Amino acid sequence: MTRKEQKEERRKQILMTALDLFVSKGYYDTKITDIAAAVPMSTGLLFHYFESKEELLVELVKMGAAGTGSFDPESAGKIPADIFLTGFLKQMFSYAKEQPWVFNMFVLMGQARRNGMPEEARNIALSVGSIDMTATLIAKGQKEKIFREGDARVMSVFFWAAVQGIMEEMAMNKDMPSPDPEWIVSMLK
Repeated sequence: MTRKEQKEERRKQILMTALDLFVSKGYYDTKITDIAAAVPMSTGLLFHYFESKEELLVELVKMGAAGTGSFDPESAGKIPADIFLTGFLKQMFSYAKEQPWVFNMFVLMGQARRNGMPEEARNIALSVGSIDMTATLIAKGQKEKIFREGDARVMSVFFWAAVQGIMEEMAMNKDMPSPDPEWIVSMLK
């Protein structure tokens, strides 16, 4: 492994450690010394990778925002909206089971949207357009008489609140089985 690869691997280790601690202890209750000790490395060395705890948070939120790019209702094309959402959730739950940090990322992204979080991280988290994209898909499903009538944006908020809650439960209980995605999509019908 080259020096550059070692540095990148260490950087990922710091990020994943910070993610775990931000979710388990909370952003404000996690100290940079906690992260360094958990990696393990000296606090001084950690500062060679990230200048501050806020920089770590921003980098994690950027990763979370980038991960939402896999949800693209435009790719639904000719697929009925309920089948698209069911398939999307199935893939997401499956991937999260293979990569458990995904559960923590959902929790962190929810936390980052709250008032009082560092502004740059909050703005990035708030810029994720999953609710609006899903509302467009729900409206399509309503026109196709697949989903019930109602405000598509509000229905999207409820949909994502359910997914967020499930991901938070699964972050806390790694042995919890994934729910059937059809249960979640059926809330829209």
